[in-house]
Amino acid sequence: MTRVDPGTKEKLRALAKSTRRSEAFLAKEAIEAYVAINEWQVQEISLALDEVKRGVPGVSHERVAEWLKSWGTDRELTPPEPEKNS
Repeated sequence: MTRVDPGTKEKLRALAKSTRRSEAFLAKEAIEAYVAINEWQVQEISLALDEVKRGVPGVSHERVAEWLKSWGTDRELTPPEPEKNS
């Protein structure tokens, strides 16, 4: 198992002290949150890939990226509409 680098360990120690929690408790909470988020993300990616394989209409990465880049500009684009996969 990889050890925690000294800087992170010191931050954990300080956080434990300021929150009156043990380092172990905070580490356990962080690991559980990390696993839950990543488990959700992997499941959602798998579901999306299954939809693509079934031909469910979607939006390409390029079109979403173009839309996101327009946010906060004078030429903000409307959200891209899904289109049938080829």
